[in-house]
Amino acid sequence: MSGDGRLAVVLHSHLPYVEGFGTWPFGEEWLWEAAATCYVPLLELFDRRADAAALTLSVTPVLADQLAADGVADRFRAFLDDVREDTYRRDIEGLEGTGYPREARALRTLREVYRGARAAIDARDGDIAGALLAHATWTSSATHAVLPLLATPAGLRAQVEGGIGAHRRRAGHWDGGFWLPECAYDPALDGALADAGVRTTCVDLTDLLGFGDRRHLQPWATAAGTTLLPIDRSLMDLVWSDGAMPAAAAYRDSHRRTTFDLLPWANDGTPWDPERARAQARTDAATFVRAARERLRDGGLAVIALDTEFLGHWWIEGPWWLEALLDEARGQGLEIVDADRAAAELRAAGRVAPLPEEARRTSTWGTPRTLWTWSGPQVAAMARRARRLELQVASLGSRATPRAWRELLAVQSSDWAFLRTRATAGDYPDRRSDSHAEALVAELHALGSAAPALRNLAPFLDGTAART
Repeated sequence: MSGDGRLAVVLHSHLPYVEGFGTWPFGEEWLWEAAATCYVPLLELFDRRADAAALTLSVTPVLADQLAADGVADRFRAFLDDVREDTYRRDIEGLEGTGYPREARALRTLREVYRGARAAIDARDGDIAGALLAHATWTSSATHAVLPLLATPAGLRAQVEGGIGAHRRRAGHWDGGFWLPECAYDPALDGALADAGVRTTCVDLTDLLGFGDRRHLQPWATAAGTTLLPIDRSLMDLVWSDGAMPAAAAYRDSHRRTTFDLLPWANDGTPWDPERARAQARTDAATFVRAARERLRDGGLAVIALDTEFLGHWWIEGPWWLEALLDEARGQGLEIVDADRAAAELRAAGRVAPLPEEARRTSTWGTPRTLWTWSGPQVAAMARRARRLELQVASLGSRATPRAWRELLAVQSSDWAFLRTRATAGDYPDRRSDSHAEALVAELHALGSAAPALRNLAPFLDGTAART
C-alpha cells in the first residue's frame, strides 16, 4: 500500500453476563465498576470532543442487555451511593488516622470518579446503554461465543444474527462492523458472516504473517467478501502487553490494595499523584503517535484494538491517555480514522486483496493465538459440553424453546473458559457454566417448563431462534 498512513482505534466493550449473578468479588459489581471507570469517562470524551467520533466503538449485545435491564440504573446508583462512598470513607479515615495523608489524598481524587459517574447517570436518565449505543457502530455475537467452536449452522446463526438483530433494535442502524469474539477467525465462518451482512471485522494474524510484517497494514478480503482488518501488534503491544506503557512508575498500581480493596499507590510504591500520572499519560501518548507515524511512514492502515474496560478499570489513566492520543495525533499530523470508513474507502479504491494463503487458518488474539484458551485441556470438558448441548438444541428445530436457546447462549459465552484458564475469578466461571448447562438440560427434558426469559439476556432472540 502507498499514500499517507492512517490509524484506526477499535474499542471493544464487553463484560460477561453478570446481571443478577453474584456481587463481590465476582459478579454484578464488575458491571458497576466498568460503568463508573470506563463507560462514563468514554461517554464524556465523546460529548466533549467531536474528533472522538473517529474512534471505532463496539458494544457487545450481552453488555447492552445488562445495561438496559430493568432496575439497573437504581442498582448502579445504590452501588455508588452506598458501597463506594462507604469504602472510600472508611479507607480515607483509616489512612489519615495511621499517618498516611498522601494516600488518603489519592483516594479522595479517585473517589471523584465515582461521584462523577453518579452525576452522569442522572444526567442521562440512567440510560448508559442508549448513550453508548449512540456512538457504537460495531456489534458482536449475542453472548460473545468463540464462533469457530460452535457446532451447528443453527447455533452460528443464533449467535451472529441474534447479536446483529439486537443491535439494530437498540441502535436503529448498523453498517456491517462486527467484532469477532476473541478475534477468533476461521475461513469456515466466511459465508455465514457475509450472509448476515458483516462487512468489516478485526483479526489477529500476527503468528501467521509474522510480527511487524507490513502485511498487517493491509486490509484483506475473505472468500465471501468481508474485509478483515489485521491488528498491528507492533503498535498495540506498546500499550497492551507485559511491561507496556501502563507499567510506568507514575501510574496507579492495580495490585497493592488497602483494607477495603482500594488502590492509592503508584507502580513505584509512592502515593498515587494524579498530576504526575496525567503528565505520564501525555508523554506516553506522544510516544505512541511518534511510533505510529514511523510505522506508517510508507503508508497503510494500522489498526489497534483495545478492551474498553482496560481503559479505566485496569488502567485508571487510560481515558487520559486516549484523549491525549487525539491531541497528539492532531499535533503530529497523524489521521485517526473510523475503521468502517477506512475499509469502505479501500474497498472502493480496489485496495483490498484476497487473504493470503498462509493466513487462511484459525487464529485468535488469545495466548497463544489459537483456540487453546477456550478449548485446551484445562477447559476441554466445558467446551465439549457446550457443543453437545448445542447439537441437542439444534436437533429440535422449531420445537426448541426460547428459554432453551437463551440458556445455550449463556453456556456458549467465551468468558467462562477464559476466566477458568486465567484463574482470575475462583470457581465463579465453573458455577456459572454449570448452572446454565443444568437449566438447559432441565428445559430440554420438559420443553416449555421454564419461563421464556432469562433475566434480560437476549431479549430480542425469539424471532431469530425461530428462524434457525
